[in-house]
Amino acid sequence: MEEENAVEILQRYRRDRRKLLDFMLAGSLIKKVIMPPGAVTLDDVDLDQVSVDYVINCAKKGGMLELAEAIRDYHDHIGLPYMNSVGTADEFFLATIPESSGSPPKRAPPPIPVLISSSSPMVTNPEWCESPSAPPLMRSESFDSPKAQELTVDDIDDFEDDDDLDEVGNFRISRRTANDAADLVPRLPSFATGITDDDLRETAFEILLACAGASGGLIVPSKEKKKEKSRSRLIKKLGRKSESVSQSQSSSGLVSLLEMMRGQMEISEAMDIRTRQGLLNALAGKVGKRMDSLLVPLELLCCVSRTEFSDKKAYLRWQKRQLNMLAEGLINNPVVGFGESGRKATDLKSLLLRIEESESLPSSAGEVQRAECLKSLREVAISLAERPARGDLTGEVCHWADGYHLNVRLYEKLLLCVFDILNDGKLTEEVEEILELLKSTWRVLGITETIHYTCYAWVLFRQYVITSERGLLRHAIQQLKKIPLKEQRGPQERLHLKTLQCRVDNEEISFLESFLSPIRSWADKQLGDYHLHFAEVLSKTNAFRHISCFQFNYNILLFLSTFQGSLVMEDTVTVAMITWRLLLEESDRAMHSNSSDREQIESYVLSSIKNTFTRMSLAIDRSDRNNEHHLALLAEETKKLMKKDSTIFMPILSQRHPQAIAFSASLIHKLYGNKLKPFLDGAEHLTEDAVSVFPAADSLEQYLLELMTSVCGEDTSGPYFKKLIPYEVESLSGTLVLRWINSQLGRILSWVERAYKQEHWDPISPQQRYGSSIVEVFRIVEETVDQFFALKVPMRSIELSALFRGIDNAFQVYTNHVMEKLASKDDLVPPVPVLTRYKKETAIKVFVKKELFDSKHLDERRSINIDVPATAMLCVQLNTLHYAVSQLSKLEDSMWLRWIAKKPREKIVIRKSMVEKSKSFNQKESFEGSRKDINAALDRICEFTGTKIIFCDLREPFIENLYKPNVSQSRLEGLIEALDTELGQLCSVIMEPLRDRIVTSLLQASLDGLLRVLLDGGASRVFHPSESKLLEEDVEVLKEFFISGGDGLPRGVVENQVARVRLVVKLHGYETRELIDDLRSRSSLEMQQGGKGKLGADTQTLVRVLCHRNDSEASQFLKKQYKIPRSHG
Repeated sequence: MEEENAVEILQRYRRDRRKLLDFMLAGSLIKKVIMPPGAVTLDDVDLDQVSVDYVINCAKKGGMLELAEAIRDYHDHIGLPYMNSVGTADEFFLATIPESSGSPPKRAPPPIPVLISSSSPMVTNPEWCESPSAPPLMRSESFDSPKAQELTVDDIDDFEDDDDLDEVGNFRISRRTANDAADLVPRLPSFATGITDDDLRETAFEILLACAGASGGLIVPSKEKKKEKSRSRLIKKLGRKSESVSQSQSSSGLVSLLEMMRGQMEISEAMDIRTRQGLLNALAGKVGKRMDSLLVPLELLCCVSRTEFSDKKAYLRWQKRQLNMLAEGLINNPVVGFGESGRKATDLKSLLLRIEESESLPSSAGEVQRAECLKSLREVAISLAERPARGDLTGEVCHWADGYHLNVRLYEKLLLCVFDILNDGKLTEEVEEILELLKSTWRVLGITETIHYTCYAWVLFRQYVITSERGLLRHAIQQLKKIPLKEQRGPQERLHLKTLQCRVDNEEISFLESFLSPIRSWADKQLGDYHLHFAEVLSKTNAFRHISCFQFNYNILLFLSTFQGSLVMEDTVTVAMITWRLLLEESDRAMHSNSSDREQIESYVLSSIKNTFTRMSLAIDRSDRNNEHHLALLAEETKKLMKKDSTIFMPILSQRHPQAIAFSASLIHKLYGNKLKPFLDGAEHLTEDAVSVFPAADSLEQYLLELMTSVCGEDTSGPYFKKLIPYEVESLSGTLVLRWINSQLGRILSWVERAYKQEHWDPISPQQRYGSSIVEVFRIVEETVDQFFALKVPMRSIELSALFRGIDNAFQVYTNHVMEKLASKDDLVPPVPVLTRYKKETAIKVFVKKELFDSKHLDERRSINIDVPATAMLCVQLNTLHYAVSQLSKLEDSMWLRWIAKKPREKIVIRKSMVEKSKSFNQKESFEGSRKDINAALDRICEFTGTKIIFCDLREPFIENLYKPNVSQSRLEGLIEALDTELGQLCSVIMEPLRDRIVTSLLQASLDGLLRVLLDGGASRVFHPSESKLLEEDVEVLKEFFISGGDGLPRGVVENQVARVRLVVKLHGYETRELIDDLRSRSSLEMQQGGKGKLGADTQTLVRVLCHRNDSEASQFLKKQYKIPRSHG
């Protein structure tokens, strides 16, 4: 059981129910079973509509069972919830959700009126309304039935037909969704005689009876008809809501069908009987003549007497209608010309007028004149009615309704019978039988298949417009598709349809144009503003009429309504396209027209987009914008419009126009561009309005371009792209941003100047050992960057590049200010002493090859007085510049990340040249200039600091007194403590990342000072080859001091720096002869080019080493070879 679904359970229930009823009805439990009207055996009865409770009660009582009453009882209680017949109020059923219904009512409900005739007073049931303790109703009782008296068939004898019809008419009107269909009328000429819709409806029913009479449909058993009439009244008096026990179920055949159609067409029974009897009387004595060949209005005038009407006014209205029908059918708007019958038409007019005048004469004279006129009228009318030419229709046909516009109006009234009388948005169950019956009227009304399909489609479509039931629209589309094209019609039908022309507003209109052009106009109107008409179909359709809002989520209802609206729009497009093709062919423009479905779709999109955009613009102008510019709001609403358009409507229109989205987007682009252009032309600065409008407009343009590329591809040279005029918001916005950047950069430069002037180069704190000026500079720079990225306007990479260049220039200016007062390190080095030789040397005049030294120039060098900053100040400057270069990297990364977030994807551009200027800018070039300047400044300050310590702070112990008077008495080890003190001061101020860099500069300066002592130590310093080992030990001491057991500089770095000193120390270890031989072995060219000999030293180095030897051989060689003066010490 658990695996069975609901359908299987229902089928099992119905099967068991039938078996139970078969057993009870076939056995001896019930004495007698009375069949309902129209049934002979139980096989003719639908047991699914028989109340089981009613049958069980009859079996308990042992009485007779009337199946008609059992069926009535079933339908009376089908709408009520199931109840246990236990006589208790402990169990009850709710029709609503208690959680959503709120608290129960505090007052008694109003009395419920009983549905009775309009002439009777209203009856209420106060006992049921006021007594909360009233006993519960049994299942066999109705809420609308008083307990004291039960209404039976025998109690209902005489009810006026007019009252019943009023009730039915009022009920039908109350059930309809009365949409406005006033502009949906066929393009047919008006009736000269003033025929109304009621006249057409009544005449149409008379024609239907005449045509049905040819098949014997006029003979109705009076008893059965009275019984069915009484039962129909009983159903209405009991307030029945369903049509389950309708006449079509209780009886069958042509009689019941005509009776149902009579009710559908709201024809009174008295008129029905009069017409039937009159048609039968007209056919009496006419052997072999068909009833549908009679001239119906004429025969009824002759065979229906005045005494059959309740009053004279009713008779006069009836007679006037018949005379008007004859005039319209035989004289006005004829299909064929009168020719020789023209005089007869004049006679007919006068006869009709005389018949109408006879009613104003005395009774005897009036009767005589009327009889004579009718006799003459028969002669004239028959000859006019039997004119030939009715297309391919053959046989005995009476052409009394000659003008086709009268025919189709009558046929239209007949076709209205296909709708359910209680729900005119649905087709009745007998629609096929009705359409088959209406075919019998084709011979009289000149209806062909093409005319039938056209009229039926018209009736269905107009009913859809009134009720908004999509099912009717689908049926109308099916009928429109059945209308054959010209080549599909037979030759006689083509000829016949060609003659069906009428003149409306001085224009010749064909039959198809009369009915299809209003349909086409209505569909064009709907599709011409599809955003308005198909946006919210939920309020116009009956699809959710019985759905409680508490039972569905709002989003689900919204989805269903949107889906319903898209289906209706798709059907409307189908209607428009079908009618367009038929009308195009009908007007013979198909051979000469180049229009296509694409052009039709574009016209709908053009019209709807313009209308919606105009409404949207006006609504925004009139609304409270909360200080936001209307163009920004319009861009946002337009974007929402396009999202809705592309997701709901365009999938439908794209079926007939694959690039409809591109057309719609290009149109929106143009409409908004027209509104935007005056604003862009007047924008000169980044105002609040500009900041509001620019991003909204640019976002809209990008979204539109994305939609277009989604259907047209990446190629922007298509027809829709060519028509676009770019907004160029990004270009204009970029220009304004550049102006803003330039003003901000000027502010940054002025702030740099101010911050530097206030700088004292004191550390901010032990943790922040840099100057305060750099912090201020970065603060103003970061503020500017934040403001830049806070600008929610479109930008190109050009603007970012300008900002980078401006910030880069600001830091270059700052670095230049730091370095402008720093002297060169060469200014710290004292003048080099003049080279001299040993003074005991005897002068030997020999040929001198070349003088390498200008002793006079060297003697004139003097130390320059400069302002040397303190070591701590230099360290703060180093820290400041290092902080600047490190923060620049962070700032650069931050700016690029924010730029990427601001520009998440590559934009679609209409003109490729618009972005060519920004292609060369990349991330590597951001702050290249300032980085280069800051790193150069760091190197320069480090070198200056090391030189200052050695040649200024340690000048006396290092440069002036080291190795004086000899190496053994003044070793380098004595300077280590002073060096360590200076190094400690450096490391206490310098930042950790700069420690190795500044210590390396101190190492280089120490080695430079040692080379100064070894090569330019002056006349007081003399080195012997035997002292080279002591010198090597000093070099090793200096090296290990800077390595500091692994805590200092890397050993490899120190070894590389010390290598140049080791060479000089090694030269001091050579004998004088070896040095002189190496000098003599060189050519003059090698000496000029500074080449190195076998000892690995250049000429100047060897000469300086010889100058510090105290032997005569070196002195003699230097005198002869280089004219070096002897020392005076």
